[in-house]
Amino acid sequence: MAKLTVVEAINQALKQAMASDDRVLVLGEDVGKNGGVFRATQGLLDLFGENRVVDTPLSESAIIGASIGLAVYGLRPIAELQFEGFAFGAMEQLVAHASRIRNRSRGRYQCPLVVRIPYGGGIHAPEHHSESNEAYFVHTPGLKVVVPSTPYEAKGLLLAAIRDPDPVIFMEPKKIYRSMREDVPEEEYVIPLEARVAMEGNNGTLIAWGAMLHVALEGARLMADRGVSCEVLDLRTLSPLDTDAIIESVKKTNRAVIVHEAQRSCGVAAEIAARINEKALLDLEAPVERVTGFDVVMPLPKLEQRFLPDARRVADAIDRVMSA
Repeated sequence: MAKLTVVEAINQALKQAMASDDRVLVLGEDVGKNGGVFRATQGLLDLFGENRVVDTPLSESAIIGASIGLAVYGLRPIAELQFEGFAFGAMEQLVAHASRIRNRSRGRYQCPLVVRIPYGGGIHAPEHHSESNEAYFVHTPGLKVVVPSTPYEAKGLLLAAIRDPDPVIFMEPKKIYRSMREDVPEEEYVIPLEARVAMEGNNGTLIAWGAMLHVALEGARLMADRGVSCEVLDLRTLSPLDTDAIIESVKKTNRAVIVHEAQRSCGVAAEIAARINEKALLDLEAPVERVTGFDVVMPLPKLEQRFLPDARRVADAIDRVMSA
């Protein structure tokens, strides 16, 4: 069992999926000879050839439009968009077509498409390279949204997404691409598209996903030093949202703090808080807290860390729900 980074685990998942199913192909800008902007597709061109590893023009609309056609035809395309901020050019294809094909055709056609999107801040990137706009996709019926948080999760969730019959937006947190290593089984495995408990606890629930899971874990460890036991829930999938796992944890701990790096207004945390209020209001001993980015454009590198949630902000939120 090798210790892999997130990007290495994704690369291994792509290789294994393409080797085991000749319907799987990869397409996107620079995914072939250059191996992708983050080298997630490195080596695939040599193994599978240019008919299955396709360097495309610089057009996100064309990439997704072609991928939809391939998927409806019966193939299983994996499209890479270089950065989440470039996804706006593909939104018409994703929202008006990929998400609606099953409903539009009354089940006659499926669209087994995976769209890989590096997202989020923390790497000192320029404008349009650090957005965290998962709420756009979550708001769209027909799209599944999956976010891994570790190398092990990245491989298993990507293989599950590739096998799914519906379009999956697979959002990869750039900040953790190479920041950790973890034992990852060599063989293929799939992880269900549902939440997991990343840390057991009793005094409050921390809910997070992607890179923010590690911020939540750090905040939980800070509070453990003060005698407060937090349960940390890694959502893994934002659409469909694993409401049962959220409610089960909140009913156990009676408090909730939600952490995400996207802007605060209408973020996924707002939907989670609403569901907690609908299904577990009488179990709460304090109002639900949100620790998020701010309602401004993602700053350039000099101010980036002021925008992103950190363990101190998480610990402060836990303090507030504990003292309410």
